[in-house]
Amino acid sequence: MGAGLASGANQLQAKPDPVEYQKAIHPLFQQFCFRCHGEKNGNGGVSLAAFSTVTAIQKDQMTWRKVLRQLRDRTMPPVGMPQPTAEQRDHLISWLTDTLNNVDPSLLPRNPGRVLIHRLSRAEYNNTVRDLFGVDSHPADQFPADGGGGGGFDNNADTLFVPPILMERYLTAASQVLDEAKPERLFFAHPSPTLSRRAAARQIVAYFAMRAYRRPVEPAEVARLMRLFDSSTQRGESFKTAVKLALKALLISPNFLFRVEQDRPGDAPYPVSDYELASRLSYFLWSSMPDEELFRLAGQKRLRNPQVLEQQVRRMIQSPKSRALADSFAGQWLRVRDLYTTAQPDPKRFPEFTPALRDAMYQETVDFFDDLVRRDQSLLFMLDANYTYLNEELAHYYGIPGVTGPQMRRVELQDRRRGGVLAMGSVLTLTSYPRRTSPVLRGKWVLEQIMGAPIPPPPPNAGGLPADDAPKAGLTFRQRLEKHRSKPECASCHSRMDPIGFGLENFDPIGRWRDSIGGAPVDAAGVLATGEKFTGPVELKRHLMQQKDEFTRNLTEKMLAYALGRGLEPYDLPTVRAITQAVAHDGYHSSALILQIVKSYPFQYRKNL
Repeated sequence: MGAGLASGANQLQAKPDPVEYQKAIHPLFQQFCFRCHGEKNGNGGVSLAAFSTVTAIQKDQMTWRKVLRQLRDRTMPPVGMPQPTAEQRDHLISWLTDTLNNVDPSLLPRNPGRVLIHRLSRAEYNNTVRDLFGVDSHPADQFPADGGGGGGFDNNADTLFVPPILMERYLTAASQVLDEAKPERLFFAHPSPTLSRRAAARQIVAYFAMRAYRRPVEPAEVARLMRLFDSSTQRGESFKTAVKLALKALLISPNFLFRVEQDRPGDAPYPVSDYELASRLSYFLWSSMPDEELFRLAGQKRLRNPQVLEQQVRRMIQSPKSRALADSFAGQWLRVRDLYTTAQPDPKRFPEFTPALRDAMYQETVDFFDDLVRRDQSLLFMLDANYTYLNEELAHYYGIPGVTGPQMRRVELQDRRRGGVLAMGSVLTLTSYPRRTSPVLRGKWVLEQIMGAPIPPPPPNAGGLPADDAPKAGLTFRQRLEKHRSKPECASCHSRMDPIGFGLENFDPIGRWRDSIGGAPVDAAGVLATGEKFTGPVELKRHLMQQKDEFTRNLTEKMLAYALGRGLEPYDLPTVRAITQAVAHDGYHSSALILQIVKSYPFQYRKNL
């Protein structure tokens, strides 16, 4: 949002006629924004030319919620351009918030969206064969890596392609799984005087086919698998070898490798079937297939009953398998998986950063989220909490006494500088460079991952900063960064990121507390674009807690995208808003977020392409 005309102080009182006011964009936007963004090719690629009415604004919620965020952060209009008064800015924020939150439903018709046929991700494959055949060897670890799609998650159906090498790996994995499965798990039926060889095989094949396909199977589907058993038998192979051949075909069937949902006639949205709902539920919370109880309820057509559904969600959360939600969802949302890829602290400068310490850092974050969900605690503990999960090595690293042994356990914190994900070693390490911290990366991580306020990429002429944080030419690293951010092309983004990152400067590149850098005291003070001042992580966390609804909205968007296996679209925004409001009304309990997602329209409905 650029700037506009000079003063306009009296525009606040000069409202249009009430009827016209509902139709026309607020005149203050025209005054302060349209000089830079009122043409088709607006500054920064942002054009507001098409938004002359309230209706147009309400239809494009994505664009205007970004505008709202920039108004609140005071990053627009940019420095050097005419600015609205504090009263005008507050009025614009209030007007735009009301405009976006009170939309005529006809402008955003209900649309559950459509998920493309959904290939099992590597994690989903490993967990599914574990629950299907009792193996725990992680055969999918040898598959090509899954890409991150909409929402940044590797379970996004749009990016789960099937490269040719994957088909070869599926064949290898199928053989591996069946060779490692315990015979008593596979061969629960045996030929006998009262049960023919083929009848026993058919019982086994039909049982596993129904569970592998995650729905009732047609007789013709079982017959196709049994033809392989028959051909193997005709070649003189043993009963077990012949059964395994049919089961191998089952494991490379599209009905197993893909989560298939059946289209129905017509163009109108329709509820998914009970079996499809069971799969949506199990892959959301467990990253795996439904269990026997979910299959039973689906077969009885009882799963959609609201009381039954809530009961099942609460049961599933308490299952050990729900740890997959912490690992797959939180691990990707918070990006702590990057500890194993892109985070590479300099081993000469930081020999303390061992593989065991890295594992403990990762487990702290995952265990913390898993604990929060199982205990149904406040989602706001993600921002600040009086406990975390530690083992002896990580506790010693943090300077916390009284923790012994290699096992991770819940530890109450006396020092509030720790607590919450911002002060975890995993996050602090992955948002640093190999030899120094990065206020820019840390501030960017907080804005994007925690607050859902994305930062555009730097301009080509942005320049760079040195690899370490040692003072040079009489300037501390912070002073050199402030000099860098004074460039006009850099100022708007850095004014948002850097103050937040400065608040975390007491944590070194691998997350240890420090009081000095290169002999100079750490300067952990920050001044936000709003003018608010803070110093250090405790005050920074207090500031973020004041934006709890923005945090909750972002977390809702992230978890909904993960649950649906697709990126969110503008028509999903009413659902996001309804869930966010319900979670706040419930006191921000984690169960409220999960239950509201499961009960939501896009989770329970679908439409044809």
